[in-house]
Amino acid sequence: MNAQPMPRLGRVYLVGAGPGDPDLLTVKALRLLQTVDVVVHDRLVGPGVLALIPPGVERVFAGKQRAHHHLRQPVLNDLLVERARAGQTVVRLKGGDPFVFGRGGEELEALLHAGVPFEIVPGITAALGAAAYVGVPLTHRDHSHALVLATGYGQDGPALHDWNALARAGQTLCLYMGLSGLARMRQELIAAGMAPTTPACAVENATLPQQRVVKATLRELPERASRLDPTSPVLVIIGDVVALQDRYAWFTTAGASTASPFAGAAPKAPAAVNKRTA
Repeated sequence: MNAQPMPRLGRVYLVGAGPGDPDLLTVKALRLLQTVDVVVHDRLVGPGVLALIPPGVERVFAGKQRAHHHLRQPVLNDLLVERARAGQTVVRLKGGDPFVFGRGGEELEALLHAGVPFEIVPGITAALGAAAYVGVPLTHRDHSHALVLATGYGQDGPALHDWNALARAGQTLCLYMGLSGLARMRQELIAAGMAPTTPACAVENATLPQQRVVKATLRELPERASRLDPTSPVLVIIGDVVALQDRYAWFTTAGASTASPFAGAAPKAPAAVNKRTA
């Protein structure tokens, strides 16, 4: 008796879903969502993005909330490998970008070890989406010549950082998963030399209709940000560029931004250029 032929080996796509607004998906991400066999998605992938998946595509919820995982990482890695070995084409859909605090590297290692073909499809990471929809330029020739992306929470608890490096002047600091440890990080940054009056903001549900923004100085931000939902994704931006937000804000929502406690700190707008008269 002839042996049954082995199924063709499938492929796994690690795809960034962006910060929330489905209009911010890449064209390639949208095409894959509508043509693959199964989509394995995180909690941070919003309903607007999931609504783009056709009814015939299987969905698997992977969870992923700090300290609460619907599927633990080793189980999730095995699931991706098993589905690909069964001949399926899989989208592993992650909020933001797979390689920016998305554990994309860990899942990629599992695929490499199993010999599973893969592709990476980048997405707009939360820092870029939040800054754009709040109106904060992360770099600015007059105010910030560097951008630092850091996480507030590590694998086993609060993240360990070189606080002196994070507190340097002339740069913008974006903290992912920073709400729960914000008071501790404020203390560390001020102790490392960052001015307590440095403008800062916390953005909840960035790019979505329910986006909320809390603005304050670094000294006051943890207390003011306590009104935000700790179960929602919150990104913290710290740096002089945050003072420009009042002038650059364009996205209005039901959860409108609070009044700026550092109004007037932004540089004056350039004077209008006089038009030549005939």
